[in-house]
Amino acid sequence: MTEVLASNKITNSTNKTSLSAAALIAGISLLIMVIAAPFAELFVYPKLVVPDHAAETAKNIIANKTLFISGLLGYLITFICDLLVSWALYVLLKPVNENLSLLTALFRLVYTVIALVALLNLVTVFRLLNTSDFLTVYQPDQLNAQVMLSLNAFRTHFHFGILFFSIHLMLLGYLVIRSKYIPVIFGVLLIIAGLGYLLTTLKPFLFPNINLDFATYTFYGELIFM
Repeated sequence: MTEVLASNKITNSTNKTSLSAAALIAGISLLIMVIAAPFAELFVYPKLVVPDHAAETAKNIIANKTLFISGLLGYLITFICDLLVSWALYVLLKPVNENLSLLTALFRLVYTVIALVALLNLVTVFRLLNTSDFLTVYQPDQLNAQVMLSLNAFRTHFHFGILFFSIHLMLLGYLVIRSKYIPVIFGVLLIIAGLGYLLTTLKPFLFPNINLDFATYTFYGELIFM
């Protein structure tokens, strides 16, 4: 079994996707995410959204519609790639433990579904600021408040989904360690990344006063795995 795995000739009995093909699909999808996700999350969102300043935020979005749409598409592309990664990693690690590989994929799938639902809040923001009916029905202050509510809902739902994503990474790391065809160090880094995401997500609820700045750097494990 080990020799066959090493030669990358084992195929999934149902869809006949080789391990090398699954790894390639996962790697390319992650590469696309590395471009799309930071663009939306680290460039577009902070550029347009001013925390606790609803009027300024609404003004920024109205003045930069194209940028807002491009950020929305960046998130959408990222979450679509998450679906591809879920499937590809299931195929890649199915020979290790089929049931656990499926569970691992399901945790990422749940995260992706939550993220897509959260993304609808950004669609709502765009409609609120670009539909004449809303502009006439609501007073400016009311409209701006609705915009901020939708933006806050997006962040809340998205961060809740990260909880499932962190569990996915830890299970993925365990499967990688158990495999005989992926370096163990990748599995260790994935578990560390998962713990980092988990601590960051739970910090506001369980230990708000503890400094966990180091956890923000653990995501590099996933990048190295790519």
